[in-house]
Amino acid sequence: MEPSCVLVLGIGNTLLQDDGAGVAVAKFLQNHPDLPPGVLCLDAGTLSFSLFSSLMNSDALIVVDAAVIAGAPVQVFVGPDMDTLLLSGRRNAHQVGIADLLSATRLLGKTYNKQALVALQSRSLDWGEELTPPVAQNIPHAAEVVLSLIRCWCG
Repeated sequence: MEPSCVLVLGIGNTLLQDDGAGVAVAKFLQNHPDLPPGVLCLDAGTLSFSLFSSLMNSDALIVVDAAVIAGAPVQVFVGPDMDTLLLSGRRNAHQVGIADLLSATRLLGKTYNKQALVALQSRSLDWGEELTPPVAQNIPHAAEVVLSLIRCWCG
């Protein structure tokens, strides 16, 4: 696998309404005209160790996910703030979390000097394949936040 400047992982379960917001942002970005070369955007779904190779071959990491957080509908957690949020709780006992994947890469000596979590405020995690309207309206904004980070990091 060819190394990437930035790996963008859109995570979430697209069968649980807003939980699929991260996946929606990754798909929005995959063919975006402003996406620079060397950036890999992946629909990471509900995560698995199959992403390990992509994580090991990237210089920087941006995770996009739905979250239950107070404040603005799209928030960015950079560096240690990302780790703090990821370690504050698990999505589901049956899923490999992004914190678990990052721990596995660290065991092999891989760390990121540049890492961020772009979180979209979740409204509903009920069964359904459609994002709620407020979350769907924030997909382009979240994508622009990701692109801004990429521009800053890859200059």
